[in-house]
Amino acid sequence: MPQTQQEVSMLRNEVEMLMRERDALLRVCGSAAVFVAEMDSAQLPEASLIAAEMLGESLNELSEDTLQDALTAVQAHIEQHVAS
Repeated sequence: MPQTQQEVSMLRNEVEMLMRERDALLRVCGSAAVFVAEMDSAQLPEASLIAAEMLGESLNELSEDTLQDALTAVQAHIEQHVAS
């Protein structure tokens, strides 16, 4: 395989890996956002409250589009569990 074809193949594989990683991270962010939205912070112990605040601040730093993508990534999964 000529070097350019090999480079294109390597780049294609890298992009595919990054897309899988993005999908996984979107599911994690979406799950975290749902968790933060549903939790009762008044019932959390102090150490957990600090961690929840850090998580909430991190989620707030996401762009609106990314957060929407993250919520969409977990929506079907949540609907399946609710229907069961």
